Amino acid sequence: MARSDEGGTERTLRRRGLIVGGAASLGLGGGFGWDAVAGPAGNASLVLPRDLAQPPICRVAAGTETETGPVLTGPKRHLRFAYNGTGICTAAVPVALHRGYYEKHNLDVEFVALAGSTDQMLQALATDKADAGGSMLLNWLKPLEQGFDVKLTTGMHGGCTRLLVRRDAGFTDITDLKGKTIGVSSISGSPRHFFAILLSNHGIDPDTGVTWREFPADLLALALQRGEVQAVADSDPSVWLTRLRSNGELVELASNLSEDYANLSCCTLGVRAALFHEELPVVAALTRAIREAAHHVATQPDDAAEVFSKYTPKVPVEQLAAMLRSHTHDHHPVGAELRAEVIKIASDLKRAAIIKPTTDPVKLANRVVVDVPA
Repeated sequence: MARSDEGGTERTLRRRGLIVGGAASLGLGGGFGWDAVAGPAGNASLVLPRDLAQPPICRVAAGTETETGPVLTGPKRHLRFAYNGTGICTAAVPVALHRGYYEKHNLDVEFVALAGSTDQMLQALATDKADAGGSMLLNWLKPLEQGFDVKLTTGMHGGCTRLLVRRDAGFTDITDLKGKTIGVSSISGSPRHFFAILLSNHGIDPDTGVTWREFPADLLALALQRGEVQAVADSDPSVWLTRLRSNGELVELASNLSEDYANLSCCTLGVRAALFHEELPVVAALTRAIREAAHHVATQPDDAAEVFSKYTPKVPVEQLAAMLRSHTHDHHPVGAELRAEVIKIASDLKRAAIIKPTTDPVKLANRVVVDVPA
């Protein structure tokens, strides 16, 4: 597996034919997130910038991707979307707001901030504190295995998680990390989960073959520099900026687009189960809006970066656009394709001892992935 010094910047949209929570302030120059105003039940309703608004999309240019299906009629349906705004990988969520995709599908979407773990987002969906949310599938499958009643309707993209090493370490393959220490910002986070899978794929026990150490995201680069760890793993935008600001000292050894994950989803859209069972047309409309917004991110990354820059004002727009180009926002599977991906990822998590050995990946995928009208 050859390393990529540019962190995947030059990846083109070739998959499928074309085809974590970040810190509130990064020591590398962060300032990610935004202020929020208090909402009901201790939640916070985000103060979202509205200066990016464009007229609602009412026609589609030739050659662009569209979603078909029944139109949601009547008054706009209000939905609460759990969105923390720290991960650029879910850029389709704010793009759908600011570029009119929710409105196009007759939805009035309110962003609700949940400052906490993936479990908190899933709990909010399962307990009717939010209607929908988007986050990393590798983080969702363990709590979904444990019984959170949330349904997945579409993948949103691939990519955004990277493993960095020092250039002068001479590592050229993930197998070179056997016996080494890897720094992560969360022992239970998706970067640790993914690279545990990749190590397992190469015959290295992720629990005994390497050592994992947890550091605040803004101290990962310092831990690597001091030799406390020999590699660090995290998600964009933090890990991208860590590599960029190392002035070539750090290089990308692997990412969650490595090997057979090149064509798999990283983040997915989830909805509360009751919404799916009781208001399928609403779920279908939301799914179409997110998929169209994801296509917008894939085909217009500069514009999508401009949207997202309002939430990350300290990061240059051109760097945000470069991050988006390195992901696969043209990849947003539904139905049987998404179900097959969940089976694959759950099987890998099972082999890496992250989900229970008694869990049946097929049954899990059939329970959590639902079909919505196209």
